[in-house]
Amino acid sequence: MAASVRISVIGAGLMGHGIAQVFALRGHAVRVFDPAAAMLDTLNGRIRTNLAELGQDVSSAERVIATPVLADAVRDADVVIEAGPENLATKQRLFLEIEAAAPRGAILASNTSVIPITQIMALLEHKSRGLGTHWWNPPYLVPLVEVIRTEWTDAAVVARTMELLRDAGKTPVTVHKDVAGFVGNRLQHALWREAIALVQNGVCDAETVDTVVKASFGRRLAVLGPLENADLVGTDLTLAIHETVLPDIDTTRGPLPYLRQLVESGRLGMKSGEGFRRWTPQEQLALRRRVASYLQDLLKQGI
Repeated sequence: MAASVRISVIGAGLMGHGIAQVFALRGHAVRVFDPAAAMLDTLNGRIRTNLAELGQDVSSAERVIATPVLADAVRDADVVIEAGPENLATKQRLFLEIEAAAPRGAILASNTSVIPITQIMALLEHKSRGLGTHWWNPPYLVPLVEVIRTEWTDAAVVARTMELLRDAGKTPVTVHKDVAGFVGNRLQHALWREAIALVQNGVCDAETVDTVVKASFGRRLAVLGPLENADLVGTDLTLAIHETVLPDIDTTRGPLPYLRQLVESGRLGMKSGEGFRRWTPQEQLALRRRVASYLQDLLKQGI
């Protein structure tokens, strides 16, 4: 393991506590700030529960220190990772506070899912140390971290971040051009748009969409990426398929009307009991457990 690095995580929620857990397990000292006292009060307990379920060192949670004052959390940090609300103005404000309190040499990273990093870091005085580190939920189970550079990001900052993440057992990739959604979410939501369009246009119901993905190409995706698959079947066959199917795929700019209708009618998914499908509390719990169990099994197998 590389030398211990002082990590600060801004936000103790779903993503923040998981990111802190990853670094603490690797021996790093972690301070976590959150404006909500309740989130800090339960921080170490949540991390201990995760570690116990995975059969990992529960004492690692002792390296995570809940810190109620942002300036105290970042004052001696080597790396600061912001995992706050998905709101541009909030993130910009946070980074101004972080820059004022953190050491000049600290790396400043945002865990945003889709907001361009260039916009988030635009107000910083020293923009060269700012970049994105997009973790996937749950961060202690999903290996990928997208490292997004802006036009200002120093190459050495990217290199240091990639090394830190690799040492933490993650699979980091560099995104060279800062675009909304980066790589993973652009791919994921392109699929979601077509899935919604199929239901909206009466081609099939939502359950059929999910079944088709899970019982066909979804089974290959963990070991066969889309461009590997295109090379496998041949770019000539891929071109022939695209000439037929792409003109018929939905190209709506912006959210589809059917999705807007769901939201406007209060069908908000599991939180309201119905979205594209109806969900009983028992069905929700079973799905969450199935996903968690699957990801835990992959982690234990080293996949």
